[in-house]
Parts: sequence; structure tokens; C-alpha cells
Amino acid sequence: MTQTSSHGRPRVRGTGVRVTDVLSLLAAGAAEAEILADYPYLTADDIRACLQYAAALADHTVLIAS
Repeated sequence: MTQTSSHGRPRVRGTGVRVTDVLSLLAAGAAEAEILADYPYLTADDIRACLQYAAALADHTVLIAS
């Protein structure tokens, strides 16, 4: 689950961790276990929520003006 900070950036609910930080770590090859060790207040469900958030953003309709 995500929440939006006062600066408009999505964060993992109940933490100060930005969703983009988690996604960047995954994209760089970090394993889930490594992320959880570095951020002990995150859970595996938090990581999945970040992925779900990214998938939802990637699957939006794009309208092209003609």
C-alpha cells in the first residue's frame, strides 16, 4: 500500500521510503531479502505493493491528440 507525501511523491505507507527508491533497488538487481535487511521496517507485502503501483501506472490509457 502506498500513500502520497506532502511533496506529492508516493511513499510506502507508514514509512518515509519512496516507492521509487524500492523500485530503483529492484531494477538495480537487489533481492527482496536484501531490501528487507536494509529496511527492516518494510515487509515483503510493501515491496509487492510498490510493484503493483508501478504496474498500475504503466497500464494507463494514453490519448493522443490529433
